[in-house]
Amino acid sequence: MITRRLFTVGFAATLLAPGTAVGQTKTRKFQLDPIFLPQSVEYETDLPIGSVVVDPKDKFLYFIESPFSARRYGIGVGRAGLEWSGEAVVGRKAVWPRWIPTKDMIKREPGKYGKYSVGVDGGPNNPLGARAIYLYRNGRDTYYRIHGTIEPWSIGKAVSNGCIRMRNQDVIELYDQVGIGTTVVVLG
Repeated sequence: MITRRLFTVGFAATLLAPGTAVGQTKTRKFQLDPIFLPQSVEYETDLPIGSVVVDPKDKFLYFIESPFSARRYGIGVGRAGLEWSGEAVVGRKAVWPRWIPTKDMIKREPGKYGKYSVGVDGGPNNPLGARAIYLYRNGRDTYYRIHGTIEPWSIGKAVSNGCIRMRNQDVIELYDQVGIGTTVVVLG
């Protein structure tokens, strides 16, 4: 059972300049609503400490710190992020992952994605950002990802493609805390 009561009990943010190891190469002036910055919140759950809960509708991801608290991160949610729900585990993790657009993405927008059909190597220009966490169910890849982004202004919004995106500095923090086999619950 997952019960939610959200109250801010702490606030922390790390902002990194574009061009740094985890900065974004795309630049755009924007102001991220502080509600989407990482912070500790009250969150009542019976999930094990270290589990992750993704709430696509409210655009938050929770890393469970205790039965009564979680670290909350703002997320951007793509079409796939709104369509998939249930329980999974972290089956794979990657640093600066390689990205290949899906066939559907290429079909939908060939001018935009066709040139990337062979993929993009990991690095600061890669849409998956600095880290990717791959979710599996029953030993099989769900094709649902939690990953960084080179478009931090998309946090807190519904975005056109992708699964769950986080600011690069936030996905790095989460990546360092979750291991293979970590429980991830995606709310429907």
